[in-house]
Amino acid sequence: MAVLELSGLTKRFGAFTALDDISLQIERGEVHCLLGENGAGKSTLCNLVFGVHRPDAGTMTLGGEPFHPRGPAEALQRGVVMVHQHFSLVPNMSVAENLMLGRASAVLKPQDIIVRMEQLAAEYGLEIDPEARIEDLSVGERQRVEIIKCLLGDPQLLVLDEPTAVLQPDEIDALLAICRQVALRGKSVILVTHKLGEISRVADRTTVLRQGRIIETVAMEGADIRSLVRSMVGRDVQSAGSVLAAAVDIEGKTPAKPNADSASPVSAGEAVLQISDLVYRDPHGVPRLDGLSLTVGTGEIVGIAGVEGNGQTELGLILAGLAAPSAGAIVVGGTPVGGATPQEITDAGVGIVPEDRHAVACIKELSVAENLFLGAIGKFSRFGLLDKSARRKAAEAMMRDFDVRASSPDVSMASLSGGNQQKAVLARELSLDPLVFLLAAQPTRGLDVGAIEAVYNRIRAARDDGLGVLLISSELEELMAVSDRIAVIYRGKLVGELAAGSFSREAIGAMMSGHAHV
Repeated sequence: MAVLELSGLTKRFGAFTALDDISLQIERGEVHCLLGENGAGKSTLCNLVFGVHRPDAGTMTLGGEPFHPRGPAEALQRGVVMVHQHFSLVPNMSVAENLMLGRASAVLKPQDIIVRMEQLAAEYGLEIDPEARIEDLSVGERQRVEIIKCLLGDPQLLVLDEPTAVLQPDEIDALLAICRQVALRGKSVILVTHKLGEISRVADRTTVLRQGRIIETVAMEGADIRSLVRSMVGRDVQSAGSVLAAAVDIEGKTPAKPNADSASPVSAGEAVLQISDLVYRDPHGVPRLDGLSLTVGTGEIVGIAGVEGNGQTELGLILAGLAAPSAGAIVVGGTPVGGATPQEITDAGVGIVPEDRHAVACIKELSVAENLFLGAIGKFSRFGLLDKSARRKAAEAMMRDFDVRASSPDVSMASLSGGNQQKAVLARELSLDPLVFLLAAQPTRGLDVGAIEAVYNRIRAARDDGLGVLLISSELEELMAVSDRIAVIYRGKLVGELAAGSFSREAIGAMMSGHAHV
């Protein structure tokens, strides 16, 4: 029996049609995945179901009754809950206090919350300390709090929009197990994800969206994963790291060896990045990097693997000039840059694709053209006057070269999909002059398979052009697919390295957990 039925749903934003005549049934007790490129309409569909937007045409029924929520509050009353990509928790409050927010204290008291949390822990494995402060929790634990908040009211339908984009592998495993438990208890789950390995592990059915339309809905038992990729992007995709690695094995297991581009070691040239005895202590005095040393040569991609919280984020911030090391030395192309400003690091020839593109890499309110030439406005200025026409032409050429898809360089960066935003950031950073080294931190986080392929190709092309590349990623399959060498970080130290041709998920995973050194 269908818990949710959509018929002819259409949603427009101005002249843009985000969803076009969508008809779909979500069965009771199933995990139903939505798959599609950025901008395909997945999040818009979820927002219609949760009452964030209202459709311009079409109808919805929930449990056989008409369902037209005028806002999230009305959707919640009908038993529809949603976990968004960006959490809505108060960092300096406890878990229990966050769960109390918006609930009448006369009806639900703190002790009731704790009892209910214990019940949910037993039913779904959602264990969390009710007294813990949100700011002290990992990303995975914070997401668990969001899910607990949703399940407190015993909903019919749980909507998860890109829930694994910022999770580590063990946290992803836990989340998928929770989804199955929710479905086994007769509730339904809509799961939006780009990761085909996750779909093959958890979905009962998958619906593929492209350009706002449903391409197909397939039962996952015995499904052809590569066919899903073709349906999603409208063509064959040659390589997209973790996404296609998952496609090789329908059980979601990692292939035995990386793709052909990384099948054998490369000979790196002279050192372009030299890190010596790097130490970083956070504002509380806790050492996040502890004597780390690393060299990256010209013409090689060095991947950094590690469980979140072991210093890789701090390493990226220091190399981008956003944090100052406590001790040690960093040299890029012969220029010392330890403690340098972002501008000084850019002047030394470092292209930076930071971990958080929205907070650091672009200004979403500005146009694409303005973002492409942030910090380089002097190229188009004479006597203090900006030649906007020249900048626009240069932006159009860069957008063509890097396949940044937008109707015009004058549209806001916010109007672009995540994949096109990332391609724009890559275009800007790879167009620097001079350019000797590229830092890419989590470059495919939240991107779809087509955008991932484009990013990988650009990173490989940078390597082939003689750049040294440092790739920091939480996706082990991504590192194995793209890197020429993988260095593992554990508690702020490099504990081992493997070269292409000898990559092993088991060996790397052991080093990531501190159980083996190579």
